[in-house]
Amino acid sequence: MSKIKITCDSTADLSKGTLQKYNIDTVPLYIILEDETYKDSVDIQPDDIYAYAEKTGKLPKTAAVSVQNYIDLFSKYQDYDAIIHVNLGQQFSSSFQNAHLAAQEFKNVYVINSDNLSTGSGHIVLEAAELAEQGHDAKFIYEKLQELIPKIEASFVLDTLDYLKMGGRCSAIQAFGASLLNIKPCIEVIDGKMDVGKKYRGKIEKSIQKYVVDRLKNRDDIATDRVFITHSGCSEELINNVKQIVLEHQPFEEVLITRASCTISSHCGPNTLGVLFKTK
Repeated sequence: MSKIKITCDSTADLSKGTLQKYNIDTVPLYIILEDETYKDSVDIQPDDIYAYAEKTGKLPKTAAVSVQNYIDLFSKYQDYDAIIHVNLGQQFSSSFQNAHLAAQEFKNVYVINSDNLSTGSGHIVLEAAELAEQGHDAKFIYEKLQELIPKIEASFVLDTLDYLKMGGRCSAIQAFGASLLNIKPCIEVIDGKMDVGKKYRGKIEKSIQKYVVDRLKNRDDIATDRVFITHSGCSEELINNVKQIVLEHQPFEEVLITRASCTISSHCGPNTLGVLFKTK
């Protein structure tokens, strides 16, 4: 039976409990505030970023995991038959490229471009962990994950475009227009890139409720073993409400609620929420 280690970037947004349950190791991306560099969700938390943005009107910069960081990570697990590392999508960060370069130093490291972010990648990580627990070898797991990647449906609704504006991902005019018209856009990950989907109007709570129904209602193509509700600091009440709506529309066996890491939160801002699942 193969002994396989599963690792991933901090941006997979898995909870500490889930990481411990499956013995998954993570490597943090970096957050740069002024001249200080912090490890995502280790030395700095999302609320620190919101406080900084509010105070300065600026966003921190984010930086990829370095080649050396990956070499250090993979070196720790050389007593395993293989290491499977799941990366933040290649279009979002140079982390995948760096992990790929680091893997050249070893004979037993498989690097996966998740083509996704947050718990879109998290689904792939958990699938890898379950296959490893079942005793499959690295090649089999790698191939299964490649089949799974296009079946991940990741999307989320933003409360504000201010963070995308500060990060240079949308114009001041777009952000102002959305704010004026109370528009809450749904962002979807399609073919490894972010795209704007449906636009909701009104308060964030109502917009999120409509979005969840739109995503799940009357669909028979959804794999109902697991769903993530991932948020960037929403109220307990809203999260519980979303969980209820999710289960009203699809019989998911496992509902995992996770909070987005600093890297993800710094791009989407507070009160963002998404339901992320797999299709059949």
